[in-house]
This record gives sequence, C-alpha cells and structure tokens, in this order.
Amino acid sequence: MDRPPDDEVSGPTGPTGPNRAGPERERLPRKARIRRGTEIVALHRSGTRRRRGPLDLLTAEGAGEFPRYGVVVPRHRHSIVERNLLRRRLREIGRRDVLPALRACGSRVDILVRARPEAYSASFAELRHALVRFTEELCSGVSHSV
Repeated sequence: MDRPPDDEVSGPTGPTGPNRAGPERERLPRKARIRRGTEIVALHRSGTRRRRGPLDLLTAEGAGEFPRYGVVVPRHRHSIVERNLLRRRLREIGRRDVLPALRACGSRVDILVRARPEAYSASFAELRHALVRFTEELCSGVSHSV
C-alpha cells in the first residue's frame, strides 16, 4: 500500500508536516505554561488576587521574558468529565486570546486562573468575556498592582 512520506501525512485539519500549519502549531507552548506546584504556590502567596465573574485570577510579575498562563480547576463536586471540559475551555481562551494580547502589549505577567464553582455552569462566551476583559485591564494599566 502506498503511503505518503511521514512529513506529508494528511490529518483531520489537512496536510501536516514541517512546512505546513497543523495541530502541533496550535498548542500552548510549554514555556508559556505555569505547570509546577511550586509555581502555583508562589503565585498564591505573593500574587494579587482578583475575581472576574466565575473566575479567580492570580497575577504576579513574571521573572521570564514572556507572559505565562496556568489553570486550576478544583472538583467542586463535579465529575472528571466536567472538570476536563472546563480546563480545556480555559486553556483555549488563554492560548488564543490572553497570551497573544499580553505579548502584544509587552507584559511579562504570570496569570493563574482558578475556576470557582459557578464556572462549571458558565458558557464559553462568559468565560472568554471575563478573561478578555481582565487582559484588557492589564494591558491598559487599569490594574495598578501588576
């Protein structure tokens, strides 16, 4: 059976390979994620906490040369399926809306998003609105503590 070379495999989004746009280019880069427990604890201790709709947002000036983004989704008596859906939604908003806006305005802030119980019933649009509005505040300088 004839198969295209590995660098020209066609996927659900079209052809992928080294010179083609594909799902690997859509990921949240590892260097832009807040992943370690120590980083999360440090943000909880020294960061500034704000509430925007169904989300708690912790921010601190980042030590790196680029903004970073992390998501914490507690159980709040919901199933793992519901938690994963909410986590994926928040990460997608961060990847597509929050981080590009922060990079564009030259901010190096670390943002940790913590879902409150009401976030489980919020729509994608409501979550996105809360995060985009917060990002605009950070970029415009309305938020004076970061």
